[in-house]
Amino acid sequence: MKAKTFIDQVEVLVRSGKGGDGAMSFRREALVEFGGPDGGDGGRGGDVVFAASDHQNSLLSLYYDPKCFAQDGGPGQGQKMYGKRGKDLIVPVPLGTEVYEVDTGLLVADITEPGQKVIVAKGGAGGFGNVHFKSSVNQAPTEHTPGGAPEEKRLRLELKTIADAGLLGFPNAGKSSLLSVLSSATPKIASYPFTTLNPIVGTIVYPDWAKIRMADVPGIIEGAAKGVGLGLAFLKHLERSKVLVYVIDMAGTDNREPWNDYKILKKEIDEYSFELSERPCLVVANKMDEEVSKENLARFVRETGVEPIAISCETREGLDEFREALRRIVEPKMKFHHTHAEAPDLKDLPDTTGDELPEDALRFATFLKFDKPKAKSHPSRGNIH
Repeated sequence: MKAKTFIDQVEVLVRSGKGGDGAMSFRREALVEFGGPDGGDGGRGGDVVFAASDHQNSLLSLYYDPKCFAQDGGPGQGQKMYGKRGKDLIVPVPLGTEVYEVDTGLLVADITEPGQKVIVAKGGAGGFGNVHFKSSVNQAPTEHTPGGAPEEKRLRLELKTIADAGLLGFPNAGKSSLLSVLSSATPKIASYPFTTLNPIVGTIVYPDWAKIRMADVPGIIEGAAKGVGLGLAFLKHLERSKVLVYVIDMAGTDNREPWNDYKILKKEIDEYSFELSERPCLVVANKMDEEVSKENLARFVRETGVEPIAISCETREGLDEFREALRRIVEPKMKFHHTHAEAPDLKDLPDTTGDELPEDALRFATFLKFDKPKAKSHPSRGNIH
């Protein structure tokens, strides 16, 4: 049987740890009168915590192990010894995971930030030992309380991929090829439909180290918003995208008409989510290296009134224009390796082609430390430099 490699929805049973019972004990030592109660408290039960993880992109581990049980707290003991606290269960989940209660359908958490942690089941409190019940009128209390009950609930986890841009198109439109030439992602590329069976995310890196995450989802077919094909299962992975990229096969592979493909895609997005259809979008005319694509492009503009960005993954035509258009919409943050607020003009940089680096060039090498180190004082002589 072929094993699953990607899961974006799963139900799990979570249960926190039970609180430890408080102890009922009395101090008894030779030659010590008035020993009194000395029963300790029980330990607190462990919590079940969902933690965002950058190293996971699927809910596959929870699919095979859907029971998440935290450790119970230990019981209290005599001599005022407190029970051991139950260990928390930390469950790593991918960024973009939404957590719902199965019974009520309420949203419990939306895990979108790196390092984010959410307690989905809180451990029971530890019970009180009889040492807490001593008073002037009750010198030998036998009262002690049991530990708090654990929380148990069924949760449904849904993964919605976090990406700045989402690639949308029919099967064989060239979405995976576009992702592979713009990023380091290695999606499966073949000449048959539905080679992409699960969302794949790649990162476009610009010269100033600004980054844009782009997601490739399985091909959309007509009726996807109503559950036809794979579209409905994966359209949700576009919901977090800031911009939609319509990838149109301008060569008309499989006797398709590019202008009709675009209209169908727009209709499917409108039917799936009005809010998603109102987001910024780019239209990309792919496979422009083929002869028929130029004729189809002219008719596409007449039929739709849209002027797409003409590209070819084979010849790399138009990719720079697409990168810049995408950057203007997403507006990613720039990350320089120097301390200047803006990237320096290449004309202003000193010439470094010689055998020796000029002194002006060293000011751009912020990883080098030219400050004189502070003198260290001898520990036995005070601050003597």
